[in-house]
Amino acid sequence: MKDWENCMNYHLPVMLNECIEGLNIRPEGTYVDATFGGGGHSRAILSQLGESGRLIAFDQDADALANAIEDSRFKLLNENFRHMKSFLRLQGVRSVDGILADLGVSSHQFDVAERGFSTRFNGELDLRMDRRQEVTARELVNRMDEHELTRILRLYGELPNAYQMAKAICRARAEKEIETTFDLREAVKHHLPRGMENKYLAMLFQALRIEVNGELEALQEMLRQAAELLNPGGRIAVMSYHSLEDRIVKNFFRAGNFEGEIEKDFYGNPIVPLKPVSRKAIVAGEEELQRNPRSRSARLRVAEKVEVESRKQE
Repeated sequence: MKDWENCMNYHLPVMLNECIEGLNIRPEGTYVDATFGGGGHSRAILSQLGESGRLIAFDQDADALANAIEDSRFKLLNENFRHMKSFLRLQGVRSVDGILADLGVSSHQFDVAERGFSTRFNGELDLRMDRRQEVTARELVNRMDEHELTRILRLYGELPNAYQMAKAICRARAEKEIETTFDLREAVKHHLPRGMENKYLAMLFQALRIEVNGELEALQEMLRQAAELLNPGGRIAVMSYHSLEDRIVKNFFRAGNFEGEIEKDFYGNPIVPLKPVSRKAIVAGEEELQRNPRSRSARLRVAEKVEVESRKQE
């Protein structure tokens, strides 16, 4: 019970039941939790596994290691899920029956000021998921030219005033290096629309976080590997928190590529490795929305590995 309380304090799992149902877990199967965090989803998966079942979890954030589960069927790897296939092979695993990925930032990361993920606290402008990597958000905002900053804020933050924001950052750093989260807030304060200050700051920090961690590239690499690793009939469940991630997942599940354009064979059959389990993304119910506001932006998509024979018959 104490372990479960610790994991809830670290990060409250979003749509836990929907994720577990989506995976359609086989008790003897091998599963991957690509984003371990507090371990809530992993504990739920383990509860569905039999003695011969197996769960390998990934988390690039060393803080998550404190939540490791004492279970002979479980292994936690302090690695980025973009290297999932290679590290699974080192564990003697070449195929799996299910993969779960809960994207985004954990509650713990938001609540630790020195990580720099939250605009509520004044801390070093870091934003690294994996603190073993060298580049931080502080380096980006003080090094990138105005054009490159504009591109990142527009592309990853979807900020309508990306150019004005980038210009303000460059102007502020010319007087004094931007070192902390509050320094960055101060630099752009005149470009935060009244009543929407927090939203625009969240979009700004999202853009920098995505760039620092290479999040979209990592997601694409993970999805490609997942399509190869899944056994026929195996499932992948991915929960995203903004439109950029959700679009990547939606297109890949539907078309097998990130452009969303379906390729067909000589007979006109779609050439896709996965098929969506439901047409629309799954969203949190009203009860969970009241209990966990973070679930409001969550979109869960589930897909199943296509059987080779059934693909030929379609």
